[in-house]
Amino acid sequence: MTTSRTTPLEVTTARRRRWRYVAGFLVLAVLLVVGGRLAWTWLNPLGEQAIDRSQPVLLQSIKDLSRFEAATGNFQVVVDLEKDANFLPDAIKGTRTLFVGAGGVDAYVDFSGLAGNAVTVSEDRTQATVLLPRAQLEKPNLDNSRSYVYAQQRGLFDRVQDFLSGSPGDQRELYLLAEKKITEAAVASDLRARADTNTKAMMTGLLKSLGFTKVTVKFTDEP
Repeated sequence: MTTSRTTPLEVTTARRRRWRYVAGFLVLAVLLVVGGRLAWTWLNPLGEQAIDRSQPVLLQSIKDLSRFEAATGNFQVVVDLEKDANFLPDAIKGTRTLFVGAGGVDAYVDFSGLAGNAVTVSEDRTQATVLLPRAQLEKPNLDNSRSYVYAQQRGLFDRVQDFLSGSPGDQRELYLLAEKKITEAAVASDLRARADTNTKAMMTGLLKSLGFTKVTVKFTDEP
């Protein structure tokens, strides 16, 4: 009776063969995972696709402007708005929102209401006097890309209400409050004074370019 013995060379060959099978299986698994990932990304079965079905923009009216935009102020305000319930703690009912509002305010001089004697010229046409109204402030124009809710705390009832409604809280009040505070800051600033100065410089340069050697620019409230 003969007994077959496995030589070390045969054992080594068998081990190498098994490792090749294992390595091939791992490579195949990696290729399947990567291919599936790429196919999933390309097909994107659960993704969303935005389709713009907006109607064409309609021009409703054109209005002629007769004013000079003399200066622009950029403002930023942090609105801290808190709403509390009368007899409930804040953890149950109440909100506190920190809102960053950023935007600009334009200062302009309106030329449409100038009187007939707003510009007087000397007989030799070397001197001119201009009577202008003071600069006014335009309504603040909040920049949506720089205005956002920084932080918000909500009570349990408010969270449940927002969840059931399926829409976030209305931010119009925050925008209106930010506009109000920016308007107050613009009124308190030197924006209108800067606009008056810029308008004087503009009118002076314009009339001197027309040949006047002496130009006087005054405002209607000046003596």
